[in-house]
Amino acid sequence: MGMMDDFRYPGIESPCVKICVVDPETGFCIGCGRTRDEIGSWLGFTPEERRAVMAGLPERVASLTLRKTRRGGRRARLADGAA
Repeated sequence: MGMMDDFRYPGIESPCVKICVVDPETGFCIGCGRTRDEIGSWLGFTPEERRAVMAGLPERVASLTLRKTRRGGRRARLADGAA
């Protein structure tokens, strides 16, 4: 996951990857791994606070991908006997 500068606020490092969906089970954004509170407070954080949050994001995102499995689609419908 690459860290990038937010295009609206040059110079403020942001992990945003423009995939903004919060997982209801964990409260983490599936794109960047931040919580709603972290996202909302991001511009008010000091650079040190932002770096501290970003240090834990790869582990959060990895846990999201490990916890989630696909449950729908054609294969699931066929397995249930529906066409």
